[in-house]
Order: sequence, then C-alpha cells, then structure tokens
Amino acid sequence: MYRERPYPALNGILMAVILVVVTLGLGALVQRSFASAEFVRGGVASLLFVLTLIGLSGFFIIHPNEAKALVLFGTYKGTVKQDGFWWANPFMTKQAISLRVRNFETAKLKVNDNHANPIEIGAIVVWKVVETAEALFEVDDYQRYVAVQSESALRAVASHYPYDAHVAGEISLSTHMDEVSQALEAALADRLKKAGVEVVEARISHLAYAQEIAAAMLQRQQASAIIAARQKIVEGAVGMVETALEMLSAKQVVQLDEERKAAMVSNLLVVLCSERSAQPVVNSGSLYT
Repeated sequence: MYRERPYPALNGILMAVILVVVTLGLGALVQRSFASAEFVRGGVASLLFVLTLIGLSGFFIIHPNEAKALVLFGTYKGTVKQDGFWWANPFMTKQAISLRVRNFETAKLKVNDNHANPIEIGAIVVWKVVETAEALFEVDDYQRYVAVQSESALRAVASHYPYDAHVAGEISLSTHMDEVSQALEAALADRLKKAGVEVVEARISHLAYAQEIAAAMLQRQQASAIIAARQKIVEGAVGMVETALEMLSAKQVVQLDEERKAAMVSNLLVVLCSERSAQPVVNSGSLYT
C-alpha cells in the first residue's frame, strides 16, 4: 500500500532568483559565443539555456489546507503540505488534493431495522483527507468512495438496532441518537481509513418509518403512550386512595369496616381514573339497605 511521505521541495523565491540569474547569464553567453563563432561553446550554452527555461516550469503554489502529491514518470515521490511558493523537479506531475473538512449527506435510504420493520434513514458525514497517497492511489475516486461506503455503513448500522425500544434499556434508533451516531462513526472510520480519509463526525439526519407501515406504527406508538399514561394515572390514584384512608383512620373522622373501605376505594378510583368528570349521586339509604 502507498503511504504518504513528505517531499523536500525547495523554496520557490530562492529558486526563482537563481534561475532568473542563470537564464540571463546563459542567454548572454549564447549570444557572445555565436557572435565570436565559438559554436561548440555556444551549443552547450544553448542546451543549458533550454534546460533552465524548462526548470522555470517547476514552480508551484500550495494554498492553505491543500497538498500536492509529486509523481515522477509514474513513481510517487512524496507530498508537499506546507502552504507557500515552492519548486521541484519540473518533470514531476503535481496532483492537488484538498485537506479541508467536507460534508456529505446521504440519500434517504429505505432499510429494515432489527425487527424487520422498513424505515427511512439518512445521515450527514463530516470528513477530510489525512493521507494523500492513499486517497489518490489506493482508490479510484476517493470522493465517490466516501459516498458509497457511507451509505453502506449506514445500512449496516440501521439493521442492528430497532426503531423503537420495546425492552427497558434497549438501544434504539429513535431514542439513542448519540449511541447510534457513535456506532456509525466507528463503522465509517473502519471503512474509510484505507482511502486515507478521517471521519470527523457522523450524525443521523433523517429517521422515519416507511410510508407503507407509518400509519400502523403511529397507532402502535399512540397505544403505547396511552398505556403508559393510564399506568401513571393508576399509580397516582392508588397512592391518593391509600393516603386518604390513612388520614381518615389517623384523625378518626369515621370508622370504616372492610366493606365500606372497599366501596370507598372503588368510588375514589372511578373518580380519579375516569377520563370524564364524575357525576355525583346522593345516596339516601345505606350500604346495607
């Protein structure tokens, strides 16, 4: 595998001064040589003059958060990451690559969750290139590679978790976004490291049931919410009834036998747990007649 290594490029300003001085000097030497009929010296000076002119094409600029990989006749020689004005062998090809942080948003994918329910899910991946040699030479198109592998990792992670938690403490896509995002980030890091790419962050951007089951799942969620609410109401009502009986007994407001306690508990639970306002009924008799 190709690994990034630094290339010792020369300072561009210094080389510009040297090449300009040498070019002017060789130009003057060529002119004097041919003027004095010294054709051998003039030919050598002309050859050096041409090589110096070719050397002028070796200058290149590195912008901030940019790098250039240098390749000489198909052989990777190194990478220059330091921004500035540089000079290197003019016969080298210099492939620029951005080191800036980039965003990629996946399409809304339809996948099956851990319970085989079809869902729609999407994610935003924040990434950057850290190994230029791997990004350029290990994969055909590193940007396309990031896009394809991001969708593949998202599908794999989504299939490992249910949409909703049905057991206490169960990690689900809808209630544990941080845990799911961490799992997605780890899966992406493992897939993209071979392309010299570092995953900065990965977050779920869209999550919903697929349209064909959305209505049924909504009813299920509503039923679960109603059951949880009624359970909370019953727990509170039982506590209130218990408190009422304890206060009546402690203050000796009234002495209740077991049958009357049962009737009182029944009435209080009906009043407290009913969805509608209670309708009072005046009893002119007694519990026994």
